[in-house]
Amino acid sequence: MTAKSPTARARFAKQGLATRAALDRTVQAMLLRQLYLAHFETQHFTAALEVAESALELDVLPDVLHQDAARAALAQGDLDGAIAHLRAAARRGPASRRPFHLWTLGSVLFLAHRYHEANAALERAVRWGTRDKPLYRAHLALSRIAGGERLVAANVQAAIDELAAAPCGQGYGRFVLGHLAYAAGEFTAARRYLDAFVKRTEAARTAMGIALAGELKMAKATLAKMAPS
Repeated sequence: MTAKSPTARARFAKQGLATRAALDRTVQAMLLRQLYLAHFETQHFTAALEVAESALELDVLPDVLHQDAARAALAQGDLDGAIAHLRAAARRGPASRRPFHLWTLGSVLFLAHRYHEANAALERAVRWGTRDKPLYRAHLALSRIAGGERLVAANVQAAIDELAAAPCGQGYGRFVLGHLAYAAGEFTAARRYLDAFVKRTEAARTAMGIALAGELKMAKATLAKMAPS
């Protein structure tokens, strides 16, 4: 877990998995997850997916491993496979993690322009959510707007204000805030939020950059629309 490179991470994971000592399922699953991360970070997505699906057979933290499998499937262009894994993550995970899985499902469907399905997943995330509810509620508003709904301007601004004041308004929240501000015609705020999201994502670990490739592309496209002509 503290390896300095994907190569070292893979080497250590393989050494652990090759030990002659008996491994309990939890340790084996953790080692497989490190091997998955090494493959994912080096963009060997087919191998990453195979490792994640192998780890799922151990039935240890299945929702986390379904999330991993979904990222690998999505990275290699298998949208339906990613959606299936995310639905399984929401179904098999504990109640405390269910909102996150539903929100992730909704965000994937949103990027795929499948807004009706995205709305359904995000509505469930809002219903189950606690600490990150402002993010889920704002993302739902964004998805509804993208799907052609006309939302009351005051409600959109309330969603922006709530998310901007919450801890979950940092990081990924900047992506949602930027696009809600853009939809509201607040271009100065939109540029500020989206610039912050792009800079943070591009400076993050390789795995995060890969996982957020769709959001990064959309954020840059929206920024380009606001660039001076």
